[in-house]
Amino acid sequence: MYPAVLLFVIRDSINAGKPLIAAMVHHSGSIQSFKQQKGMHTSISEILKEKSPKPSRRSLPCLAQSQTHPLNLNHFLSVPLSPDPKLEAEGLSQSVSTSCSLLPPHTAEEGNDQYVEESEVTTCETKTDESIPLKKPSTRVKLQARNDSVKGKNSAGSSGLFFRDGKKRVDYILVYKKSSPQVEKRCTFEKNLRAEGLMLEKEPSLTNNDIMFVKVQAPWDTLCKYAEQMNIRMPFRKKSYFTDWKSKTLGRFHLRCRQIKSWLPRNPMKLDKEALPDLEETDCYTAPFSRARMHHFTINNREAFFSNSTRSRIIHHVLQRTKYEDGKSKMGINRLLGNNTYEAAFPPHEGGYKSRHPIKTHGAQNHRHLLYERWARWGMWYKYQPLDLIRRYFGEKIGLYFAWLGWYTGMLIPAALVGVFVFLYGLFTMDSSQVSKEICEANNTIMCPMCEDTCEPWTLSDSCVYAKVTHLFDNGGTVFFAIFMAIWATVFLEFWKRRRAELTYDWDLIDWEEEEEELRPQFEAKYSRVERVNPISGKPEPFQPFSDKLSRLMVSVSGIFFMISLVLTAVFAVVVFRLIAMEKFASFNWYFVKKNWQFATSGTGVCINFMIIMSLNVVYEKVAYLLTNLEHPRTESEWENSFSLKMFLFQFVNLNSSTFYIAFFLGRFAGRPGKYNKLFNRWRLEECHPSGCLIDLCLQMGVIMFFKQIWNNFMELGYPLLQNWWSRRKMKKRGGGGPNVENKAQLPQWDKDWNLQPMNAHGLVDEYLEMVLQFGFTTIFVAAFPLAPLLALLNNIIEIRLDAYKFVTQWRRPMPARATDIGIWHGILEGIGVLAVITNAFVIAITSDYIPRFVYAFKYGPCVDKGHHHKNECLRGYMNSSLSVFEMRDPKNNNQSLYCRYRDYRAPPWSSVPYEFTLQFWHVLAARLAFIIVFEHLVYGIKSFIAYLIPDMPKGLCDRMRREKYLMQETMYESELTHLQKERKKKGRRYNHEWP
Repeated sequence: MYPAVLLFVIRDSINAGKPLIAAMVHHSGSIQSFKQQKGMHTSISEILKEKSPKPSRRSLPCLAQSQTHPLNLNHFLSVPLSPDPKLEAEGLSQSVSTSCSLLPPHTAEEGNDQYVEESEVTTCETKTDESIPLKKPSTRVKLQARNDSVKGKNSAGSSGLFFRDGKKRVDYILVYKKSSPQVEKRCTFEKNLRAEGLMLEKEPSLTNNDIMFVKVQAPWDTLCKYAEQMNIRMPFRKKSYFTDWKSKTLGRFHLRCRQIKSWLPRNPMKLDKEALPDLEETDCYTAPFSRARMHHFTINNREAFFSNSTRSRIIHHVLQRTKYEDGKSKMGINRLLGNNTYEAAFPPHEGGYKSRHPIKTHGAQNHRHLLYERWARWGMWYKYQPLDLIRRYFGEKIGLYFAWLGWYTGMLIPAALVGVFVFLYGLFTMDSSQVSKEICEANNTIMCPMCEDTCEPWTLSDSCVYAKVTHLFDNGGTVFFAIFMAIWATVFLEFWKRRRAELTYDWDLIDWEEEEEELRPQFEAKYSRVERVNPISGKPEPFQPFSDKLSRLMVSVSGIFFMISLVLTAVFAVVVFRLIAMEKFASFNWYFVKKNWQFATSGTGVCINFMIIMSLNVVYEKVAYLLTNLEHPRTESEWENSFSLKMFLFQFVNLNSSTFYIAFFLGRFAGRPGKYNKLFNRWRLEECHPSGCLIDLCLQMGVIMFFKQIWNNFMELGYPLLQNWWSRRKMKKRGGGGPNVENKAQLPQWDKDWNLQPMNAHGLVDEYLEMVLQFGFTTIFVAAFPLAPLLALLNNIIEIRLDAYKFVTQWRRPMPARATDIGIWHGILEGIGVLAVITNAFVIAITSDYIPRFVYAFKYGPCVDKGHHHKNECLRGYMNSSLSVFEMRDPKNNNQSLYCRYRDYRAPPWSSVPYEFTLQFWHVLAARLAFIIVFEHLVYGIKSFIAYLIPDMPKGLCDRMRREKYLMQETMYESELTHLQKERKKKGRRYNHEWP
């Protein structure tokens, strides 16, 4: 026996717990088989001499491509000397799993499944290779021993982030129930995963005896293989934007700028660079990964070369394309989740988000802890978001959402400031307003009764407070603010395009194209009989005939119109309630309510409308889900776009239908005294206040926006908190996990993540929907409520931290997905911006009193002959001009004639044509139509001009992209040439300074 062999035999026998003689016999057989395979070698020393040279740090090849040793020799050459007695119970399979980095994937992984339930053994033995060692716990005592061994691992393994050997990091978690009948599918699926090169290890749950976890890890060679297949771009050189002379000049300039900035006070909104990790890949050139050109890439550390999100994305790609049965469509983790083979599949969090030690002195434990301390805490509400770290942890799709939300929140700051300025202008001019003065001093002006039976005439001065409040929102700054917000919406979207372009460049998404999506299982099951060749992949796939698609689309559209009609019915019910409430409050016995019947009617109507809106939203979500599934979309992205559009249409109509009624229909068809229009010949239609209907619209928007934001924030944070608390309470009551459940800190990470709530089934649809509806409230009727941008700003500051806290602490880690934009929501935002111009034009022209006051000042006021000098002077007598006269009978005075006033432009009863429209009415109507046309064309022209002036991509970014492409080609050429020249030197061949 050779001395080297004896050393390895002794070491292997110590680790594996075997007798020394048996181990020597086993390894001698291995040596003999090795000699038969490799006849040219006669000793272990000769074998070791044949070992390939150690690669350099910049050129680490995939070990799968440089494999030279046979399996049995590789096994005992790589077993580590470990004095840990807890590893002895793992047997030879554990030793194989610790040396998997030197083994081919399909052999190393088969020995890694160390825990198989009794109910699965017989099935799995028939489905897997006979060489796979399966350990079978015979009693519950062994399960408890397993739990104790897991609990007693080192600190790295006990955190639930590594396999039992404490070396291989867990990249993905699969969860299934032991009582699930889908054992055969699961065993086949896991065997195929091992064949694809993934490492699997099972672990029982410490909190639920029926739950099993499957830990998944992708070794280096598997990551390399799929990174090349998926065209994942990886860094290979630091970026260099300028030539030498330009770099020196700009270097000196930047140095001077940094010196000047050091003298200035530090921006408190910026995060400390020392608190964030050095994200080097954002400052490197990238190229699609290739194993043949691996020496081009900067591989300083194989464990850190592929980030956690990239590893999770690669594993998810494998899970989606691995079969579990024979058949074209029998593949993918989504289908296994749908048929309850697995309960969940998710990448694990990187550890806890809290630490006993402060982050300033001890640093961050992991990226999750860093995100919590520098992003999700409420104390960081005024700080910029660490977008690079968010993207690195959650993926580009979620990173773009938070980037868009932060950009939208930042752009709300100027809009909120202008809105507050307009509101303060109305507040300071409230007492000096000529219209408010005339209403408050009109003690002798008798207004017609609000109802015909129980109501009495009232004086105009009783509504003095109502008129002053109206002036806060209906003043001279209303038109300016409406134009400003229309331009603001365009600037916001155009500059977001530029910001998105910068992010896609920094995050290396410029050349990324979304890979061909797999078909939805429901689509395949429905149309499996009809096939057509996919023009992209060239493979046959199920096909939906045009007639079937059209018929389903028509049914879906019919359902949408039916739900919209249901919304209109609900609005009609609220209108009827307002008519009834108006009569009751106007004749109420309590004087305070009777005096403020307008506020009472509007307030109760808005509250009831809000309750109806929130109730119907629950119904709309289920109907939208049903209609979308009825259409049978082909892919998940098509399903998400269709569902998003339906949800937006439903909730937009639900939120804004009553607002449209108040803005454009309230008081327009009420009629006049003596000839009122009645609903069902019973209830008189509602009229506007003499100072206008804008205050009703303002009240409607303010109440709905305020309460809806509170409700949404509760549902986003309060509801997950309650769910997690309830799950922990049930876990304690059940007590199935034994003593390990008592201390939550001792639970492995997969158990902690399993007890968290999964991300919404619709992904980011609910998050985007909430913000897009808020954007509509902020822009569509902003002329009636200038404080809407301020409320939106305050809500979004809270929303960012709520979402951050929810993603970091309350939800399982979502699968990191890639995206280049915000999807269908950008088109919806542009549509809202166009609609906002039209609605604001109509609000100013029809709802507010701006046009009637303007016509009176220039046509009928006291300044017509004198010229326009002072606004209040020119509006003197406006209220008397806007009220018409009606002759009524007073039943208390023997039906004597009594004149009362009402809001309209009609001839008095003593004229030749009583109660007909006056010339002033037609002048106001013409001015309103002219204003709508001029306002729309002017604002649309300004919006188009601004959109033309602002390019979608900054010029500096275009230059950087072109130069990067040039430098990347030069670098690849030079690196390949240098590499080939070195290879020729080693082989002793002549070489020239040219491309070989």
